[in-house]
Amino acid sequence: MAKLFGTDGVRGEANSWLTPELAFKVGRATASYLGEGREGTILIGRDPRLSGAMLEGALASGIASVGLNVRLAGIITTPGLAWLTKNSGAVAGAMISASHNPMEDNGIKFVSSRGFKLEDSQEQAIEGLYFGGLDNLPRPTGEKVGRIFRDEAIIKNYCDFLLSTIQAPLTGLKIIVDCANGSASGIARQVFAAAGAQVETIHAAPDGININRGCGSTHPEALAAAVQAQKADLGLALDGDADRLIAVDAQGEIVDGDKIMLICAKEFKNQGKLREDTLVVTVMSNLGLQLAAKELGIKTVATKVGDRYVLEEMLRGGYTLGGEQSGHIIFRQFATTGDGLLSALQLMQVMVQTGKSLRELAQVMAYLPQVLVNVPVASKEGWQENKRIAAKIAWAEAELKGQGRVLVRPSGTEPLIRVMLEGPQEPQLQALAQAIADVIKAEQG
Repeated sequence: MAKLFGTDGVRGEANSWLTPELAFKVGRATASYLGEGREGTILIGRDPRLSGAMLEGALASGIASVGLNVRLAGIITTPGLAWLTKNSGAVAGAMISASHNPMEDNGIKFVSSRGFKLEDSQEQAIEGLYFGGLDNLPRPTGEKVGRIFRDEAIIKNYCDFLLSTIQAPLTGLKIIVDCANGSASGIARQVFAAAGAQVETIHAAPDGININRGCGSTHPEALAAAVQAQKADLGLALDGDADRLIAVDAQGEIVDGDKIMLICAKEFKNQGKLREDTLVVTVMSNLGLQLAAKELGIKTVATKVGDRYVLEEMLRGGYTLGGEQSGHIIFRQFATTGDGLLSALQLMQVMVQTGKSLRELAQVMAYLPQVLVNVPVASKEGWQENKRIAAKIAWAEAELKGQGRVLVRPSGTEPLIRVMLEGPQEPQLQALAQAIADVIKAEQG
């Protein structure tokens, strides 16, 4: 069967692949499946990228066409949309965003009434409706057509929730926040200021086109320079929909998701709040994290790449903390998804509670050298069965002689195959990674 959903919802170039027509049809199929013939409301949010309003209108129309109401929350973060869906009685939520991708892209991802991303089986059922004939789905008329109304003030409830997750004010902390010209641009300053911090923001003037452009969690260089120039205690870099966090210490050094997770896990363990003394990570987390966690008496469980798989493992084991090196961090006692603003508050809370700087806290682990090469490809299909690629990977593993690892995987959202190596010697890793990348390019490019 044809595929509609990727690893993080429906995503592609806006108005090319992800057209208003497609959004309308996705709205009909999803509302029919999640609504199950019931009355109810689906909450829609979006990030500031230019195509968002266009897709919002089409998606809302598709939902209303099967009889469900639509509540438009306007520009909001993905975790904010998830929290509000869970706490507003909505049938489901829909976020229009392409996260950290460039502005030309956009996406639609759905959450259930409980605020969780949809399971694979749910997405497959929606695809079945989408490709199986949308004309067979309900088309109510008259007063039974769904209503569409706007309620952007609802985001205040989410901001109040964020502030409720910390026990002590962040007084004395001077911070700079890079909003990536994205969804958090309108609320980051007020949330952190209300928490007691002295706040400056950069890249917080979205115009629909500048989202993620040379800024945010994927480009923290400008933030690092600003932190040093303004002598701030730390910097916080969000992505376009604010579900990721990358931090910067006072000296301008990057503190990624691995370190943030372990900093929080260590403090939670000391407070007896780390369930089963376990941290859930992905296969992309640095081996240095696992070694450091073991020294701290913290067990690690590794999943496939993707915060949805981290969450599945957390729910399965009843764990309270998990995430990705990229900055998706899930604090399960508070949220159902990764949340950059929440992660920042929890990180700064540890700083206040311990009286330590971020630089001091970040010494919790040392990185094993890691090299990542992204290989643009024409097709991601069939690479695992390719004998030349398999042979080159096996060769690289043999060259590491058990002192490192090789991880090759396709991107879930872009036409890339990622080659990641870890080991004791970075020059060797660079050479091995490039050798694998060259073969992949030759075979799949």
